[in-house]
Amino acid sequence: MNIKTILYLVIVPLVIWALDGINIQNVFKKNRKYQATFLYVIISLGLSYLIVNFFYDFFLNSKFI
Repeated sequence: MNIKTILYLVIVPLVIWALDGINIQNVFKKNRKYQATFLYVIISLGLSYLIVNFFYDFFLNSKFI
């Protein structure tokens, strides 16, 4: 199994758990549930991508892998 895959399997649930503490519904107008959910998914995927690449590059450059 690729090390990036393992990192994604660990980081994605952590990012979703961390973003669960933010109430995004207050930012949107009433009855915009789907748009708020879509933004939540986009933020989760984007943040997960950035964190995984940061850790992968960090470990690769510091020769831990």
